[in-house]
Amino acid sequence: MTRARRLTVLGAAAALAGSLMAVPAAAGTAAPARPAADRDGTLTATPEKTPVAVGHGGAVSSVDPDASAAGIAVLRKGGNAVDAAVATAAALGVTEPYSAGIGGGGYFVSYDARTRTVRTLDGRETAPRSAGKDLFLENGKPLPFEDAVTSGLSVGTPGTAATWDTALRKWGSRSLRQVLRPAQRLAAGGFTVDETFRRQTADNEARFRDFPATARLYLPGGKLPVVGSTLKNPDLARTYGELANRGVGALYDGALARDIVRTVRKPPLRAGSPRTVRPGDLTAGDLRAYRVLSQAPTRTGYRGLDVYGMAPSSSGGTSVAEALNILEKSDLSRLSEKQFLHRYIEAARIAFADRGRWVGDPAQEDVPTKGLTSQRFADARACLIHDDKALTSPLAPGDPRHPARCAAAGRAAPTTYEGEDTTHLTVADKWGNVVAYTLTIEQTGGSGIVVPHRGFLLNNELTDFSFAPASPSVHDPNLPGPGKRPRSSMSPTIVLRHGRPVVALGSPGGATIITTVLQTLVNHLDRGMPLVDAIAAPRASQRNAALTELEPGLWNSPVRRQLEALGHAFKENPEIGAATGVQRLPDGRWLAAAEKVRRGGGSARVVHRS
Repeated sequence: MTRARRLTVLGAAAALAGSLMAVPAAAGTAAPARPAADRDGTLTATPEKTPVAVGHGGAVSSVDPDASAAGIAVLRKGGNAVDAAVATAAALGVTEPYSAGIGGGGYFVSYDARTRTVRTLDGRETAPRSAGKDLFLENGKPLPFEDAVTSGLSVGTPGTAATWDTALRKWGSRSLRQVLRPAQRLAAGGFTVDETFRRQTADNEARFRDFPATARLYLPGGKLPVVGSTLKNPDLARTYGELANRGVGALYDGALARDIVRTVRKPPLRAGSPRTVRPGDLTAGDLRAYRVLSQAPTRTGYRGLDVYGMAPSSSGGTSVAEALNILEKSDLSRLSEKQFLHRYIEAARIAFADRGRWVGDPAQEDVPTKGLTSQRFADARACLIHDDKALTSPLAPGDPRHPARCAAAGRAAPTTYEGEDTTHLTVADKWGNVVAYTLTIEQTGGSGIVVPHRGFLLNNELTDFSFAPASPSVHDPNLPGPGKRPRSSMSPTIVLRHGRPVVALGSPGGATIITTVLQTLVNHLDRGMPLVDAIAAPRASQRNAALTELEPGLWNSPVRRQLEALGHAFKENPEIGAATGVQRLPDGRWLAAAEKVRRGGGSARVVHRS
């Protein structure tokens, strides 16, 4: 790597470190305090959301201040990054219940400072062992998507609780009981309803009303929750208490497991509802058989850095790696905004074409992960990009097993739909350990079905499967199957230099997760943006579709017309993703960064060394 290139990669971190030397450890505009779990899990006043914070003793970044405070409380009491990540995730199950919780699953990527290694856990949900390719077909035709979502059919075996248990046993320093305490008290004492929570509830009001347990919890008194009011979830507090006392095995084999199975197999619809809610076929045996998978991360080199991500069943690690490998031959730091966005959009388009053909659950599909992340394959695909003309989607895939310059390996097929709601958290501790953890229940509000008396929503993750092949003549690796994990776009990512952390990040957003993580990385590493600004920058998302989605900042920019002149076509998306990240500064401090505006802004917090 040349000296100029090395300075480009290092520029944002060094410049930001210098600029922050004289500012307080938590930057951003102060806002009114609100209750949050802190230190020992009691409810105390904590600052409202701030997008950036810097300190020596560890860092947490999430979308919610109560959740970030729960992670900080664990770090302050001597817990490590893994402990704090689980505590933060458990609190998000209270305050972000429409995005995550123990009714869902996710991917956990962890860096160990002692061994300088990255390891991952696949806690993705699984289909019932009875599931076949026709899971979402009726009379030979795919179900309407919304009918499939709000049903027992869409519910996969939850993996989140098992992920927490596995992570703590393997790499944590605190017990499940200890790290659940802040979230348990938060559920019992309640959290303050904000505008985002009310809006998400309103978007789901019609279907929430059709399930009495859901309506009782999220439509208190039969009405939408009021902004500024306190929403309590005593059922979830008791459920967390049961997991703390009995272990997560209670969710997979016991009374709680039986409640989940009963709810899936006979969804508790209100009397008189006109809604048709199809039952699922999840069994007690499916729950008992569930296992979190420990597996190697994806890895690719990028401008002297090592970029680690989540391997299949996620498509995030392979797709981000392929796109970075395609872009590596371009000097992105010197390009105009038009040229930069053109090449970024085209790299994403190509990566999604290859993702659609090759990535599925590797337990049931032959996924060429090594080939997809290789520079040789990326070079064979990069030649498709021309500076004076945009590619056309759907683009045909290449063959990573036998890379050939500009060659296709089959017919083009459109990208199938994937729900856009998830949550991501990023944590670092004083020892240098880092966690990037993305978790989800899929759609906003999941299946819409709360397990009665248990206080959590069930996922609709199985709708991440393709209901039918996008093209009858093209093999689809993401069709349902017995015990199969649906393909995901979740992309928790950790970047190292010489075995030490540089930056870690991730985002919600369904298939837009991949483009959000990719664009944030190149904004930061190549374009020299401080991490918080790289996260805040307006986004474009191309997923091998006819139209590239643009946030308003790009939609209303002159660069849109410049790109349209190259043949790009666009549609506006008001908000793409909601990223969080942490960065190791050259002076050894941690910087936590979150959204400034998206989802009402994120919450970056740090521990201050005494």
